[in-house]
Amino acid sequence: MVQRSFIYIKKIINRTQPMKQIFNHPMWSSHALLFARVLMGGFFLLAGIQKLQGIEGLAGYIASASFPASVLLAWLVAFFEVGAGAALIVGKYFKEAAILLAVFVLFISFPFHGPSSWAEDPMQKMMFMKNMAIAAGLLFMAAHGAGNTWKMSK
Repeated sequence: MVQRSFIYIKKIINRTQPMKQIFNHPMWSSHALLFARVLMGGFFLLAGIQKLQGIEGLAGYIASASFPASVLLAWLVAFFEVGAGAALIVGKYFKEAAILLAVFVLFISFPFHGPSSWAEDPMQKMMFMKNMAIAAGLLFMAAHGAGNTWKMSK
């Protein structure tokens, strides 16, 4: 019985060999980073464009969290998200954009989706956790760089 279990495990390991070859290939990590850049950058680019299309609503939302100069902040946030998202996609000033976006996401998570709002709206807890995951992904991207595929140099 034990020998049969080892044979089964060995068959599973042999089936994963092609996967190891794919994931150990140098092009895999470079293309995976490109895909991650486009996904994460596109997220912020599209969010910024959407904010620009409804800047009054964003200003009202910012004012509801008791921030001063909500209209100015709304414009700054929208342009920041567009610019930083584009920087992630093209790979120029990549680490700087990823770190600034991570700090931004962490900063906005507490006043808008923090623990004080969880009792009245449980969805805010999910939004908070999503933001923490995005911040973690951005920090991971900043630590590992933009990769070498279709990247603009500084």
